Amino acid sequence: MEQPKIIHIVLDVLKPHQPPLPDFAAFVGELAGIGRVDVTVVEMDEKTESLRIIIDGNVDYESLRSHMAKQGAVIHSVDQVVVE
Repeated sequence: MEQPKIIHIVLDVLKPHQPPLPDFAAFVGELAGIGRVDVTVVEMDEKTESLRIIIDGNVDYESLRSHMAKQGAVIHSVDQVVVE
């Protein structure tokens, strides 16, 4: 039997202002298995942005976490997960 896969995940993420949002979203979308990335800025302060990121595809959570860390982004919480 196949292992269940995360096909949809909603994250609360903190990232520095750089890279800009379009570049960061495209960077996240480069990860293997990711089909769609939807990023919304929830809050901004002097140095960081709080983001709500919705990702659809075949998501490997650990790979996603380390991929985003390359841009200085940290996952604060996982707010929703759909597994298939």
